[in-house]
Amino acid sequence: MNINERLKPLLREPLVHFLLAGLAVFLFSAWRGEEVDPASRTITIDEEQVSRLVASWQQTWQRPPTQAEIDGLIRDYIKGEIYYREAKRLGLDEDDTVIRRRLRAKMEYIAAAQVENATPDDTTLQKWLDRNPARYTANAAYSFDQIYLGQGDGAASRIKAALADGGDWTKMGETISLPRSLENAPQADIGRDFGEGFAAALAASPTGKWTGPLQSGFGLHLVRIRAVKTPEKPKLAEVRQAVENDWRATTTREREAAAYQALLDGYTIKIAKP
Repeated sequence: MNINERLKPLLREPLVHFLLAGLAVFLFSAWRGEEVDPASRTITIDEEQVSRLVASWQQTWQRPPTQAEIDGLIRDYIKGEIYYREAKRLGLDEDDTVIRRRLRAKMEYIAAAQVENATPDDTTLQKWLDRNPARYTANAAYSFDQIYLGQGDGAASRIKAALADGGDWTKMGETISLPRSLENAPQADIGRDFGEGFAAALAASPTGKWTGPLQSGFGLHLVRIRAVKTPEKPKLAEVRQAVENDWRATTTREREAAAYQALLDGYTIKIAKP
């Protein structure tokens, strides 16, 4: 039996493959002239890390792991850590589109969490309440115009374009028994005639411009609020949670954009165009 025939069975062994891979990593690092960091060859599993592994297992399986399962979790963690470090030594994380996307997703998640957990002060919430007092009182009265679109919103874009061009809104939309304009209509009456959902959406709509479509009990409408009267201005202490919820929901994108802009301002961007 020649030497090639003797080597063939060995080359089929997984352990040999592993050793060859390790040798390749070592040779590659030596070729790059990198010194192996002794600290990176030490993997320490402390009690805190074991507790995290156990907590993750228990959350998934709804029971504490056995000692054998804990040992398996530790072995799997060590295996993952070794492969991670060796991949870093080989530079496998560099110029990898998938890894870049995952890191970006993690950064976006962290940024979104920071934005979501931001706590507005009373001054910020008071300014929001002053701009939108009608949202937080049941006694508001609205003067508004409405264009009935029917059951579908297919005409909404076309009518909005016509409005932007200065078209006569009184000649747009479909015919309905409801009046096109209302003056100082109490929110309770609007809810009775158009539906509570329409009244709630109207309270959250801006003043002075066409918005929508808004859903009523009859179908869809474009709405322009001309004026809002609030006989009594709500106090922040009475509606603080509702104001904070609306502030978070409405300003999330704006605050995320501001957070990204702060990061962008710390970089010098150079673009070479062909």
